[in-house]
Amino acid sequence: MGHLSPSHRVAAGLSVPPGLGQPFAAAQAAWRFFANPSVTLPQLAAPLAELARAAVPDACDTHVLVALDWCLLHYGSHQSKADRVALAHGKDLGYELLTALAVGDRDGSPIAPLCLELRAADGVHSTRSHAPRPAASCLDGLGPVMTHAAGLVSGLGRTPVFLIDREADSVGHYRAWARAGRRFVVRADDNRNVLHEGRELKLGEVADGLRASGAFAEAGALEFKRRPARQFVAQTHVVLHRPTRTQRVDPATGTVKHRSVAGKPLRLRLVVSELRDERTGEVLARWLLLSNLPDAVGAATIALWYYWRWRIESYHKLLKGAGQQAECWQQETARAVARRLTVASMAAVVVWRLARDQTPQAAQLRGLLVRLSGRQVKRTNDSRGFTEPALLAGLGVLLPMLELLKTHEPDDLRRLADQVLPGLLRTESG
Repeated sequence: MGHLSPSHRVAAGLSVPPGLGQPFAAAQAAWRFFANPSVTLPQLAAPLAELARAAVPDACDTHVLVALDWCLLHYGSHQSKADRVALAHGKDLGYELLTALAVGDRDGSPIAPLCLELRAADGVHSTRSHAPRPAASCLDGLGPVMTHAAGLVSGLGRTPVFLIDREADSVGHYRAWARAGRRFVVRADDNRNVLHEGRELKLGEVADGLRASGAFAEAGALEFKRRPARQFVAQTHVVLHRPTRTQRVDPATGTVKHRSVAGKPLRLRLVVSELRDERTGEVLARWLLLSNLPDAVGAATIALWYYWRWRIESYHKLLKGAGQQAECWQQETARAVARRLTVASMAAVVVWRLARDQTPQAAQLRGLLVRLSGRQVKRTNDSRGFTEPALLAGLGVLLPMLELLKTHEPDDLRRLADQVLPGLLRTESG
């Protein structure tokens, strides 16, 4: 309940404590809970996995989309966190969060995090392990997370498809994931060299050729950075034929070593997605997507799935700035921060379930929460009429209100306010 209310940046504890009469005691209890060594991350993550498995049959038709992304939690001023690591540069200290977020293939609705991993000086604190794991490179760490996420949704009749941004554009990892039977959609770099129709070209040149040949077809209307846009898609096949160029740090010397590793040519689908301004036709974004999905999954579907990958960006925003204020948490270790992240994720799942619920009662509750939140929300025929941060803020008002009504009658509250602050409340006639 505490994490179902958006926190203030200066709040060290929970913003809505379970017992409204003892906020300090509630904050201290939460502090002790997150520092308790007997509370493990897999235990805290078990309800998330159960909710994900329960929601997948309703949210997914044939595939479970799993968005993978990294998020930097900056704690530069938190001197008490002695296990921070360098992030963007030596003076930028904090933790690195890797999230595997399940997303529905029907409408792109976020479901639940399947795995959370927090990299710190003492290793990687993961919801798939009771103890910190040795830190691997970012891309080397994706394979075990994929295996874990696929295991959580196994037996549900839906194939997991992993959606990753351009950081994962790596020939060696493409080959490793394909050997492991993983299905993926990864945004690739324009300068990657591939074989296309017997010629070695850069991916950008292949995409330009598709445009020149008129291969693009309209795939539907979308919104890009709050601008109405239309998506146009073209596809072809390319072959990754070059050796893998590895880059590893020698633990003995601390120097970076490069090595070329030959591998079998890998044939992939190249799906080029262009988001064009609905009014002017200007290309707002172009994504070159490499995938090993079978041809039965259409190119337009793959492009739409990658568009939905941005749900994980919204989830990280909810953690950092639009609800949970994770970069202001005062817990002193990565282990405690990771536990709190897991609990905060449960609050996000509750909000997502409410957002996805199509019953009339859910629509009524969403409208009430938006009113309680005080947020300005766009209300047009083609808009949802709510946002997840607004629902979270509304719950932050509703929950303590319901707690208060357990001990006070509405008439008593109105009479008390009118006695102490006369004229503040409107009368029936006013």
